[in-house]
Amino acid sequence: MFDSRTPPSAARLLPLALVAALGLSACTGANEQPSASSAPTSSAAATGSASASASPSASSSATSPATSSTPAAPTTGMNGADPAAEVTPAFPEGTPVKQGKPAQVKDTSGIEGVLAWDTAGYPAPGQANAGTLTHEHVTTPVEYAVKPAVGGPHAPIWMNAGVYTKPVPTERAVHLMEHGAVWITYNASLPAQQVDALRAFFKQQDYPASVPDTPGGGNRWMVMSPWADDSLPSPIVISAWGRQLRVDDPADPRLQKFVDEFRANPKYSPESAAVDQVPTGTGGNPAMYGSEVSNPPGTLAPTAGM
Repeated sequence: MFDSRTPPSAARLLPLALVAALGLSACTGANEQPSASSAPTSSAAATGSASASASPSASSSATSPATSSTPAAPTTGMNGADPAAEVTPAFPEGTPVKQGKPAQVKDTSGIEGVLAWDTAGYPAPGQANAGTLTHEHVTTPVEYAVKPAVGGPHAPIWMNAGVYTKPVPTERAVHLMEHGAVWITYNASLPAQQVDALRAFFKQQDYPASVPDTPGGGNRWMVMSPWADDSLPSPIVISAWGRQLRVDDPADPRLQKFVDEFRANPKYSPESAAVDQVPTGTGGNPAMYGSEVSNPPGTLAPTAGM
């Protein structure tokens, strides 16, 4: 994980796989603490994730470079791809830890309906409060206090951004939001017409002007995925680090306002780093609107990351 004060271009242009392959330590930020242990709680299903046993697992090796025996990574691109190429990001396994309840605060964005949680002390400088969203790395599932999560403990490795047609691990999406991405989730029973409208909304977004272009980028610094069931607080939820908006209609104009305000904005994002370049065996491969260049094949160890 990069410190929030790391130059954005340096953070963004160094692929995670390269860091792992070189054996470099990419953690931690100024405020990062070692993973804290917590009492066992409910199963990983509480995070909105599919069962870990049905998910690809991360290898114990740092990374598996492509060889003649390694299949090529599935391709996806800005204009979409066959959903059959989709690879769900690897789910964390083990005994879940429980997130402490973050303190809700007043939102200052001016966007009606946005909910906000305490992020004091991070980004630095500042002093964390008792209810501040924490950001430690954990290799196990997390039972989040907010559904869907708006921050907190998360997997050391993020996921590749884009549109997924299956539920994704909350623990990886949270890491992606820490890097400045926004996450659109929707109830499993949302009508297909509305799902298509959300995908069209996703496709409308430009690459963030605030982010220097990443070679092979183009994934719009967004991730979209269905929830595992219909337990979301509204049919559609868009989240960023410490912020969330709940809507009923994909045509709600506040969705665009949320993206414009919170996506890749260092005012809100604890870090500014890559949102792709993770090997597909670990970080997944979106069905649509991923990066222009294929993410590398192979897997990373569960403790690798930035």
